[in-house]
Amino acid sequence: MTGITPSIIGRRIAQGGGSEPADLVLKGGRWLDLVNGTVSQGDVAICGDTIVGTGGEYRGVREIDVHGAVVTPGFIDTHLHIESSLVTPGEFDRCVLPHGVTTAICDPHEIANVLGAEGIRYFLDWSLATAMDLRVQLSSCVPATHLETSGARLDAADLIPFRGHPSVIGLAEFMNFPGVLARDPACLDKLAAFAGGHIDGHAPLLTGRGLDAYCAAGTRTEHEATRLEEAREKLAKGMTVLVREGSVSKDLVALAPLITPDTAPFMAFCTDDRNPLDIAEEGHLDSIIRRAIRLGARPLDAYRMASISAARAFGLRDRGLVAPGWRADLVVVDDLESCAVRTVLTAGRVVDDALFAARATVAPVGRRSVKARTVSAADFVARGPGPSTRVIGVVPGRIITEDVPAVLPYANGERRIDLDQDIVKVAVVERHGRGGSIGVAFVKGFGLKRGAIASSIGHDSHNICVIGADDAAMALAVNRLAAIEGGFAVAEDGRILAEVPLPVAGLMSLGTHEEVHDALLPLRAAAHGLGVVLPEPFLQVAFLPLPVIPHLKITDMGLVDVDRFAFVTE
Repeated sequence: MTGITPSIIGRRIAQGGGSEPADLVLKGGRWLDLVNGTVSQGDVAICGDTIVGTGGEYRGVREIDVHGAVVTPGFIDTHLHIESSLVTPGEFDRCVLPHGVTTAICDPHEIANVLGAEGIRYFLDWSLATAMDLRVQLSSCVPATHLETSGARLDAADLIPFRGHPSVIGLAEFMNFPGVLARDPACLDKLAAFAGGHIDGHAPLLTGRGLDAYCAAGTRTEHEATRLEEAREKLAKGMTVLVREGSVSKDLVALAPLITPDTAPFMAFCTDDRNPLDIAEEGHLDSIIRRAIRLGARPLDAYRMASISAARAFGLRDRGLVAPGWRADLVVVDDLESCAVRTVLTAGRVVDDALFAARATVAPVGRRSVKARTVSAADFVARGPGPSTRVIGVVPGRIITEDVPAVLPYANGERRIDLDQDIVKVAVVERHGRGGSIGVAFVKGFGLKRGAIASSIGHDSHNICVIGADDAAMALAVNRLAAIEGGFAVAEDGRILAEVPLPVAGLMSLGTHEEVHDALLPLRAAAHGLGVVLPEPFLQVAFLPLPVIPHLKITDMGLVDVDRFAFVTE
């Protein structure tokens, strides 16, 4: 902690000892002891931003009646991309803090891949203004790979100046694990610059000697474990496994059997990517906690993962327990099993409209960053030497894709879609004004029957990705996104059926989270009206250009065999 004076410590001692009224007391409830696993009756007393007493009765200058409820530590989301919530960090704060998320550890590599250091500075500026404690990991992969066109490049020298910022924890997910294993000099420079600090991992399906080598580089966490045995091995290799439950990647069911009294201290929760629809309809970390309990986890283990285990994994030594001397990040829930949030405190402040209204604001950045060239239907012709090709197979609920061999209708050197096989086109259009390249291939699993859907969110370089059963509709949707500074669009028969503008770097809205939620409903309905069967099609689209996630992906440069880390040549 900083700014602590003898006077402040004296006030804490006096209020904790009961000789002075506490600044705030949560009266008459129970509190969760994550050390002994008990739920004890008694008050929780707070002085400023710090808990000073638990149990018994305390007097308070302000008192809040919490009879019948349980006080737990605040929840910590250990890995997420705020950009995927489609709102600015300030609106994200207002959206998820009422769900009990008092600390969020974010990687701003979406905006960094568009704007570079300017995007990181934008998040760091917001981290000093949010009501929650917003911590920032410095984006390690800008660009993520050499297989795509990004809007920026950040080398180790570009990241080092940010190391001393009070909100910075360390180096964000090192997605380019093939580069690490190959001892790429640029990767080694970044790892060396942050050696001894926290380095987030990202190594889907990596096992054996490769995993040993990756951990030896200093990586300490892993949110890409999607299978039980994979997660077990990564735990055994010293990694903290972050169980991810986002809007697309949903790993909780697969990994729930691993949440035991023995392993929970070495595990935590994260959302990675969750949009305002899911937050409004399901919740955030509160939703993950109650689902984990329904899947068989002890409440004690679920709450440990959401708080003290997470705090320890990231070196946040001042939070994670309801105990004197600890940061007063607290959640009042009706009961542990339902995790129905009644009241939230962040640094001893009650979360309400007045708290949000008192924050400073940060001016938006990245306006007019979508510089895609105007395209036509002819740009989406899929040429090839024959009807056989490799198709990206979408797996609902996972960002890992399949490599599906297929034979398509073929004439005059052109491959065409086949609705009977549920195979339509996918294309990525470069949007940073760096050459206008376009990659065209095919995808299976969307259910699209006509028209097109397009997104300027395309991890991680955020070129425009479009799925289409009609080349003209694909062109219309892409051109519309360029006109509205990025976002989502649905097109059919020469018309835009629905759209959501995201003008902040082509990633985030200038509106409130409620406004974005309301705009997403007709967008999703329009996509489903074209036959799309995926619950969250636009987030699924966003991961098709991510060439660090197996097995087959597409970028503006072409189809990528992720297992070989090379382009597909046919």
